[in-house]
Amino acid sequence: MPDPPMILTADELEEIQNAITATEGKGTQIRTLLEGHADDAIHDVNWEVEAAVEALEVFASRWTIEILATLYIAGERRFNELRRLLIGISSRTLSDKLTVLREAGLINRMVVEGPPVRVTYCLTAHGSRAGRLLSPLVAYMKIHHGSVTGKDS
Repeated sequence: MPDPPMILTADELEEIQNAITATEGKGTQIRTLLEGHADDAIHDVNWEVEAAVEALEVFASRWTIEILATLYIAGERRFNELRRLLIGISSRTLSDKLTVLREAGLINRMVVEGPPVRVTYCLTAHGSRAGRLLSPLVAYMKIHHGSVTGKDS
């Protein structure tokens, strides 16, 4: 857990918690819709678990979350800027992970000709949307782990 925790006003913390609760409600609604199809022989529990793992597979790889979070929070960055922000990552690993994320459609690699040639990376619309969808989960975990707290009144 990062120290010190971020301290929000009671109203801000309540607003975040209300958004998390609303997201939970949507998750329940989505789960109910999917569950309605789980009775057929093809879309059983095993199919659903496999589909969930496949959908989140790219996020499970070491450094993927760090790279995506950095681009989501800090915005477009050049390779060496990313490497400096991602403490402990090697150039080779960063290059490999950026390729995987590009192939997954989560980031764009933009080359600007010139001297010197400039290469920057940013999230695609798909990557930004995934970041926004993950934000309530991240906020919930920050609150749960004490990284974000409210002011004592």
